Amino acid sequence: MATALPPSRATLAEFGIGSAHQDEILNLPGGRGLTWRAGDTVLRPSAGDGETVWKAIVLAGLPHSAGFRTPRPIAARSGAWTVDGWEAWQWLPGAADETRVTDVLDAGEAFHQAVRGIERPDFLDQADDPWARSDRIAWQEESPPANATLRRLIAAFRPVSATAQIIHGDLLGNVMFEPGQPPVVIDWAPYWRPVGFGDAIVLADAACWHDLEPAEMIRLADARNVGRQLLVRALAFRIATFELLGHWDDRMQARHAPAIEAALV
Repeated sequence: MATALPPSRATLAEFGIGSAHQDEILNLPGGRGLTWRAGDTVLRPSAGDGETVWKAIVLAGLPHSAGFRTPRPIAARSGAWTVDGWEAWQWLPGAADETRVTDVLDAGEAFHQAVRGIERPDFLDQADDPWARSDRIAWQEESPPANATLRRLIAAFRPVSATAQIIHGDLLGNVMFEPGQPPVVIDWAPYWRPVGFGDAIVLADAACWHDLEPAEMIRLADARNVGRQLLVRALAFRIATFELLGHWDDRMQARHAPAIEAALV
C-alpha cells in the first residue's frame, strides 16, 4: 500500500508531541495509508476547511455516554485545529468489526441522540465530492448519472416524512470495539438526513459487503423502524457513489443485486 510521508517534526511539536514519540511514529492500517500515530495522538491529512473546523468544535465538547464515545480533537499550540495540512486526534484503542451490525446500530443510535440538537452546518451546501453529490441524488436534489440500476431504485422512491438532523452516514466500518469500553465512533461523515437513513446505509453496506443475509437486512430494518424506503435510498446513495467514482461494473452489480431485490419487494 502506498503511504504518505509522515508529518514533519515541527508539525508534531506544534501538536505537543515530544521528541520520544516523534521518533516512534507509526503508520496506521486503514485510512489509505495516510494516517499516523505518535504516542496517544493520531494525525491525518486535513483540508482545513469548514467541515474540519466544525467537526473539531462539535466533538471537542460532545458529551459521551455508556453507548458511545469519540476521539477528542487536539488543538495546536496556536489554538488552530490544523497545522501544515494535518489535524490531530486523541488515540483510542479498539477495532472495527463490520459483522457486529446490531452493535454498530446501537452505537449509532447513541451518537445520533447526542448530536440531535445541532443546527445544520453551512458547509453541507458547498460539498461537491462524489459522496455529497450521491447523497443529493438519493434525495432527488440532483440529477442522477445514467445507470439502469440506479434508475430502477429511483423509480421506487416515495416521500419520506421523517425529521432530518445531522447524522453519521458511514458508520459500519467506523465504530471501533474494545472490551469493557463504550464503542468508539470515528471518521464522522456528516449529512442532514433522517437518522434512519444512516441506519439503512449500515444495513445496505453489511448486506452488500459483509455477508449479512438480505432477509436479515430486512428483518433488522423492520425491527428498528428503518423502512424499505430508506433502504432503497441507501442503496441508491451507494450505487450513485460508485458510478460517480467510475467503479460501477458487472461485479458491483452482482454484489448489490440480492440486497436490491430484497429492498424492492
